[in-house]
Amino acid sequence: MEREAWAVSVAEKIKKKYPEIVRRNKGKIPYSAVNGTFDDLTNQSIGWWTNGFYGGMLWQLYHATGDQEYREAAQELEDKLDAVLMDYNSMDHDSGFRFLTTAVADFRITGKETSKNRGLLAAANLAGRFNPQGNFIRAWNDENGNNAGWAIIDCMMNLPLLYWASDITKDDRFYHVAVRHANTAMKYFIRENGSARHIVEFDSKSGDFIQDFGGQGYEKGSSWTRGQAWALYGFILSYIYTGDINYLDTARRVATYFISNIPDNGLIPVDFCQPADCTLEDSCASAIAASGLILLAQVLSGQKELAGGHKNPFTQTASEEAGKAENAAFKLLMALDENRCSWGSDRDELLEKCTAAFHDEKHEFPIIYGDYYFIEAIFRLTGEELFIW
Repeated sequence: MEREAWAVSVAEKIKKKYPEIVRRNKGKIPYSAVNGTFDDLTNQSIGWWTNGFYGGMLWQLYHATGDQEYREAAQELEDKLDAVLMDYNSMDHDSGFRFLTTAVADFRITGKETSKNRGLLAAANLAGRFNPQGNFIRAWNDENGNNAGWAIIDCMMNLPLLYWASDITKDDRFYHVAVRHANTAMKYFIRENGSARHIVEFDSKSGDFIQDFGGQGYEKGSSWTRGQAWALYGFILSYIYTGDINYLDTARRVATYFISNIPDNGLIPVDFCQPADCTLEDSCASAIAASGLILLAQVLSGQKELAGGHKNPFTQTASEEAGKAENAAFKLLMALDENRCSWGSDRDELLEKCTAAFHDEKHEFPIIYGDYYFIEAIFRLTGEELFIW
């Protein structure tokens, strides 16, 4: 089967799987699934960082099908996240993950003012986390200030909330915060070989670099694969919004590193540097990287327009580099489709064998953002995607 036809066939499987699942999980905000049934974080952890991804899935499905059930379910979830906006400790660096996929997605489609307001409140809070001495957005909250100088590579994916807010309000301060954080991440997070650090600590008073940590990867100096995917995807997005070729060049370096480490079977480990006898996988990292690689290929082949009037210097003739990125994305997605997808509507999850962190006790279980990015990647290939970021 040709690749384009394969992508269309997988998109049809996605559309077939979810109507029944959405009906039986009405009102839930899932993170994982147990024995094929979604859990629900509505009451136990409304502020959890992943709580926008199911909403993002619903908006992608609505955009692709026009089915009102998806829209209604997405807006119900969005309403629930108002509780997060009213909880200081829940509002951290991951506002983009929560509100781009819900309120901002809603606003893009419907123009609803309440959704616009939610997105701007989240953006203002994210901008308020900026440390101007060190030019970084602080990561997690803590009561003692021990983490006040911590920044993480994941935050590159939250910057589009600031780019969006800058465009909507015509207020450049959001843009400048995003760019300064991206510049800091480019300098301190990306190694010479194109791999990415997960956590970097700065002195919160002077802004000086102190150290980096292994974070959710195997160890300090290793290569947590989801972190590589966040870096690859995040720098492409900053290029799209700014036209700064340095961001694109950074994304290309990370992509080259990632592609060179894809195993023959196309299934991605938790860390590219984990011990040779360790077989732990992270299907989430695979799906995120695949979606980012498709976007990179579209940029490099001139298919993706840049934001803000910036001109894409690449032509419609696909370059060799674009072809390599696209080939890698297909390899990852086809491996997931064949080996790690649960296609029956009797099971709520889609992707299997996702891992949140190498040193967690639990590994290789369903995680909602893996499902989101797989769906996004497939719809990106078929032209049915809602560009959420």
